[in-house]
Amino acid sequence: MEEKCEQGSPTGSSMESEGQERLYEAYNELHGLAQELETPFDAPAVLVVGHQTDGKSALVEALMGFQFNHVGGGTKTRRPITLHMKYNPDSHSPLCHLISDSDPSLALHKSLHEIQAYIEAENMRLENEPCQFSAKEIIIKVEYKYCPNLTIIDTPGLIAPAPGRKNRALQGQARAVESLVRAKMQHKEFIILCLEDCSDWSNATTRRVVMQIDPELSRTVIVSTKLDTKIPQFARASDVEVFLSPPASTLDGFMLGDSPFFTSVPSGRVGSGHESFYRSNDEFKQAISLREVEDIASLEEKLGRPLSKQERSRIGVSSLRLFLEELLQRRYMDSVPLIIPLLEKEYRSTTRKLNEINQELSTLDEVKLKEKGRAFHDLFLTKLSLLLKGTVVAPPDKFGETLQDERINGGALIGIDGLQFPQKIIPNSGMRLYGGAQYHRAMAEFRFVVGGIKCPPITREEIVNACGVEDIHDGTNYSRTACVIAVAKARETFEPFLHQLGVRLLHILKRLLPISVYLLQKEGEFLSGHDVFLRRVASAFNRFAESTERACRDKLVIT
Repeated sequence: MEEKCEQGSPTGSSMESEGQERLYEAYNELHGLAQELETPFDAPAVLVVGHQTDGKSALVEALMGFQFNHVGGGTKTRRPITLHMKYNPDSHSPLCHLISDSDPSLALHKSLHEIQAYIEAENMRLENEPCQFSAKEIIIKVEYKYCPNLTIIDTPGLIAPAPGRKNRALQGQARAVESLVRAKMQHKEFIILCLEDCSDWSNATTRRVVMQIDPELSRTVIVSTKLDTKIPQFARASDVEVFLSPPASTLDGFMLGDSPFFTSVPSGRVGSGHESFYRSNDEFKQAISLREVEDIASLEEKLGRPLSKQERSRIGVSSLRLFLEELLQRRYMDSVPLIIPLLEKEYRSTTRKLNEINQELSTLDEVKLKEKGRAFHDLFLTKLSLLLKGTVVAPPDKFGETLQDERINGGALIGIDGLQFPQKIIPNSGMRLYGGAQYHRAMAEFRFVVGGIKCPPITREEIVNACGVEDIHDGTNYSRTACVIAVAKARETFEPFLHQLGVRLLHILKRLLPISVYLLQKEGEFLSGHDVFLRRVASAFNRFAESTERACRDKLVIT
């Protein structure tokens, strides 16, 4: 095992050949371009999914062979981090490049400290935004003598908040993270690395989320983390046997690798200033290898017998890395016949659009620009009207929102008791809707909420104070008194819901712009290359939507 780990890339000469290396680099470039340009092809990759404190980031670092990120409790990752790792025996220290968010073709050389600072800055930025998580990946290319040839996507840790009103903010974060992770798992070409920190396989935590997307676990590798802390918990050899080889019925599927993998990552950080630290990444790597040897010895002592070759192949970070690298290599080769036609189609489409743009540029003048602007205005309003009336042309899986997504992104209707209305009561709550259908569902939820409002109590003091004195005669105008009380109570109970509804409908209205543009692009009525023009349209449309919402809100204020 020591020899296998020291070699860096455990797959040997087959993965080090020039052809394999070029194939791997090509897939890395495809993955980055697919993220930025939303192209129809995605490269196979390993998607790491786990709850907070499951040891997710620590395992990713162990697979890389060096430490670069914060590890510990709390939310350390608010954007997925894609690591394109490449084995390079001549790179004695990690060589890192950060892919630019604005230009995927631009790779900026960064030190580990600079990358860590960038990730921390992104986490702080998102923490102060309404939606505290982003699905846009931070893409990093790494070359190192201990790196495997792998593409790994580290996702934000799933959150398991306690129930109760005091934890509503954390519950909202948990829903946002789960929605983000579920969307990433929808990519069929991703291998899901499902991390579980438990000694009882019937206690499904992360698997509960994963099996909603991959119910048979057919593209899922299950990993039990923190093995070194679990071994002392077993009192009998039979308990260890069940833990190492759980029945298929317990895991409810036929996962990749047939059985779970088991890993331990030693504690301590590389550097100085810590009570427990490693002086270099080489020492960290050696500690990982030593941990594997100690885990195998502890398991054999508990079992009272040597581990079989098959059992040993599932123990330790090096075994997991070898399995993932070979699996990803096979996926690369299987995907080539599918990727090439898509690339050729994308090339033809891009060439056609480029020729059209060049043709437009050669014939531009003020009159034609005004004509194009009016034509776009009319076409855009037509698509907007179509979306409100109803259409099935735009794919719901791309543009639709479930009620849960809508509440997270557009704000929830909160009752006087501070609670949300149960989703299951709202019609079509689980469907991904947009346009008029989404508007109709939001209004249905609004009617459900306000329909359950009870008239607030009215005290005798309020009645007497509302009576006052009529200015025409020294008496009480009881009709006016009733109106004063009704308006005051309506403003107190009903007006907050109007504000909430306005925010929700504004969110639905703003979502119509990208869907309308999609419909125009699909029918060839608007070119995707007009990015500057589209940004200006988006800015103008959003200002229009916000001003419309404010005007409607002012009109609806109860007086």
